[in-house]
Amino acid sequence: MQDNFKEILKERGLKVTSQRVLVLDILSQAVGEHLTAEEIYNKVKSKNPDIGLATVYRTIQLLSELKLVDKIVLNDGCIRYEIAGDEANSGHHHHHLICVECGKLTSFSEDLLENLECAIMEKKDFLVLNHEVKLYGYCSECREKHAN
Repeated sequence: MQDNFKEILKERGLKVTSQRVLVLDILSQAVGEHLTAEEIYNKVKSKNPDIGLATVYRTIQLLSELKLVDKIVLNDGCIRYEIAGDEANSGHHHHHLICVECGKLTSFSEDLLENLECAIMEKKDFLVLNHEVKLYGYCSECREKHAN
């Protein structure tokens, strides 16, 4: 991914900096995690103590614009980030299950909305390019607590 990232930066006339590469590396190593900017900053800072929080924020924004990182906005006021998967260019991302009690965030990739998208196109002449699904409920651990 790093070589691909460097090529994308060069194509856009942007500098390939060690800070940008490090932020991407941290996110690439956190597959399945949904990190806040502060969590990314703390991981990056442990490897490069001189990096500033503003640099990390700008880099995350750039990675998001380049569609290398997905931004996840939840109802808890936190924005989380994760490395974009292979589905990023297809217009369909994986979705999220969010526990309303403990806040656990789980990804799932079943895409059951294709029929709905076709029906929308047919009935409303509206082409769906992307969608995001967030399902709120109780994870198995929290359900067990309530059962006892």
